[in-house]
Amino acid sequence: MLATSLLRSLAFLLSADNVLAATPVISAVGSKFFTADGNQFYIKGIAYQLISTDPLIDTEQCKRDATQMQDLGANAIRVYHVDPTADHKGCMSAFADAGIYLFVDLDDFPTQIQPLSAFSAVLDEFQKYDNTAGVFVGNEVLTTAEVSNAAPYVKAAIRDMKAYRDSKSYRKVPIGYSAADVPGLRPMLQNYLACGDNDAERADFYSLNVYEWCGVSTYDGSGYSQLEKNATGYNIPIFISETGCHIPRPRTFADQSAIFGPDMSDTWSGAIVYEWIQEANDYGLVNYGPMVDPKVSTDALDGYPRSGMPTTQSPDYGNLKSQWATLSPTGVKLSAYSTSAKITPPACPTSTAGGWIVNGNAPLPSVGQTLASAATASGANPSSTGSATKATPSPTGGGTLSGGREIAGMAVGLLTVMMGFVIWL
Repeated sequence: MLATSLLRSLAFLLSADNVLAATPVISAVGSKFFTADGNQFYIKGIAYQLISTDPLIDTEQCKRDATQMQDLGANAIRVYHVDPTADHKGCMSAFADAGIYLFVDLDDFPTQIQPLSAFSAVLDEFQKYDNTAGVFVGNEVLTTAEVSNAAPYVKAAIRDMKAYRDSKSYRKVPIGYSAADVPGLRPMLQNYLACGDNDAERADFYSLNVYEWCGVSTYDGSGYSQLEKNATGYNIPIFISETGCHIPRPRTFADQSAIFGPDMSDTWSGAIVYEWIQEANDYGLVNYGPMVDPKVSTDALDGYPRSGMPTTQSPDYGNLKSQWATLSPTGVKLSAYSTSAKITPPACPTSTAGGWIVNGNAPLPSVGQTLASAATASGANPSSTGSATKATPSPTGGGTLSGGREIAGMAVGLLTVMMGFVIWL
């Protein structure tokens, strides 16, 4: 029998108003994403952060980029930082016209000390757009196993943002988390955020920033087979929220054939490639002209122009386009999935000496609860050191304005807030 939450999601997707929407909205149903017209949705995404403040306010630039992304074969973008008070109608419309959805991080750096007000402001703004596919409450907050005692605060953030969403009678925009690929946290963190009998506390989706398939590799040699093993039977959608090693060259994006092929497509909902713009970290798929003196051109900031007509980077752009052009998994129809799916949450992980240190069945932290008191309640040791394994680092580089800087700021800022004094609902 389907879980109650699965039936609620099905009813929403089949509602008349939803089916008639100009852009079919996306919902998380069981372990998959579905569009309002009943098709399974696979993410072919691009990390998109042209400027540090908000790349979704320049309508003309969005139109140019959306057209180029359409040529690439993308159907989604990930934006790490936005200004919730700005007008996003033009850009969101431009991307919707190109069939491109948005996954956006809720983080708002200037107001990290009051995360609910910051997070809710972003949700307030973007829930009204049909092509908002999902939101992240955090990005790489946990980067070693020894800080796994911060995980309850991530799950509490998910719980409270879901409660806020529902209290405002918004559509059920999926709310999830983007994790660092930390061997010492696999698969405990992904299971922890999806476990338990209370759907109101579980993430709507889980994602990983994965930089494992580098250069010439294979499904087994890259470690992707282990990712699939850990996710098989998972009860919520799971996807790769960053991928695309750039060393060694050339970038072939061969991992896409595994993600969208028979090895993984029954479990994984796609991937987001890092990143759109070429900058100092050398991950870009396009550029906006030759480098200039940032003292002369304020648009360039770090010497890399950030507006104008996108020019494709060779061979990276063409390699990714070629990969995506041959990969179109059909998935399952919602009507068939709703009658056959058996959705069972994973068991909540228990604490282990020298590793994962959270009792997954303990109550989540409440308003103002500190790390020490939460850890005591859960049976974890807040000063535990353990033998944590370092995360595979996300791309960074001098002068980068997207991805790397957003990752660092969010992880440090959000972790500080969560582990010190949390102001939620």
